[in-house]
Amino acid sequence: MAVVIRLQRVGKKAQPQYRVVAIEKKTAVGSEAKEVLGIYHPCNKEASEQIKLNMDRVQHWIKNGAKPSETVASLIKKTEAAAK
Repeated sequence: MAVVIRLQRVGKKAQPQYRVVAIEKKTAVGSEAKEVLGIYHPCNKEASEQIKLNMDRVQHWIKNGAKPSETVASLIKKTEAAAK
């Protein structure tokens, strides 16, 4: 099966928070992920606190054939740019 890296919504109704997860492509939205790779809090006012990714594990999954969603790909680019 194909593994993708995508966002999984958690949190309250008007306060969205997301987990960045590696999960099988055809699994349901609320299913258990293979691995949680990070978090994304879009409502956090501090830009440095919005995105926290374990880049070693993200790169591991990408090397093994996982494809990030468009949103996750942009989050990865932002994280890499902030690290430089």
